[in-house]
Amino acid sequence: MTATIPELKSLAYAIRERAIHMVARADSSHIGGTLSMADLLAVLYGDFLRVKPEDPDWADRDRFILSKGHCCSGLYAALALKGFFPLSDLDEYSFTDSRLMCHVSHAVPGVEWSTGSLGHGLGIGAGQAYIARKTDKPWRVCVVLSDGELDEGSNWEAILFAGHHQLSNLYAIVDYNKIQSLGAVEDVIKLGDLSAKFASFGWAPREVDGHDVEAIRAALREPWPENQPRCLIAHTVKGKGVDYMEHKLEWHYRAPKTEDLLTRALNQLQVNYPGDHG
Repeated sequence: MTATIPELKSLAYAIRERAIHMVARADSSHIGGTLSMADLLAVLYGDFLRVKPEDPDWADRDRFILSKGHCCSGLYAALALKGFFPLSDLDEYSFTDSRLMCHVSHAVPGVEWSTGSLGHGLGIGAGQAYIARKTDKPWRVCVVLSDGELDEGSNWEAILFAGHHQLSNLYAIVDYNKIQSLGAVEDVIKLGDLSAKFASFGWAPREVDGHDVEAIRAALREPWPENQPRCLIAHTVKGKGVDYMEHKLEWHYRAPKTEDLLTRALNQLQVNYPGDHG
């Protein structure tokens, strides 16, 4: 799978646009963290992951886990845009009896695991990568985590396990937007030098601008050290693409549900992501 940079930017725009509509319609939340990871999702689903939308259960598919499951509107948007299920299904997001629940659900085609309680996705991913290694399977496992989620000790157990077993088929991608549910990451629990921490557990870390799709793609594609799990620390902005949401804690919880807020958000996307969005 190979996409052009304009195609990846267009996909990132579309993920943001669809997610904003979904969250506003449902009067839901977590749009800030969804916007911060939209460029990561665009590169993963537009260029990196080996998946088949027409066959979501293809045995040799790469496994993707969104550990920060509260930001599922972005993942649902990416999956629908890539053809895993009809785009019209996004209109049901977070409504009663919808399979598009407000925390990511494995009832949705293309979703491997239901997540929402933080700190579990990387452990699941490490287990899947270990199984693939032991059974000579070709698939890779990618896990997107939040920075605040790294407060959970279970992540560090998984990091220790993956380093010990040299799971080079495992990719941990940290959406490092510096804001978690109750405040700035720096004020809640400092993470310090994440690259050094992962390296000390036997991982190969890289840091990247999490809104530069070309840099993200290069960081994932370029050769990694052998026999080490891979960690991509993506420096991002909470609410990226909508000026009144950027760097704002309140958009962890709020929805742009008024006509004014929704229109302003969509107009901001048009300004910040110009081009043919077809």
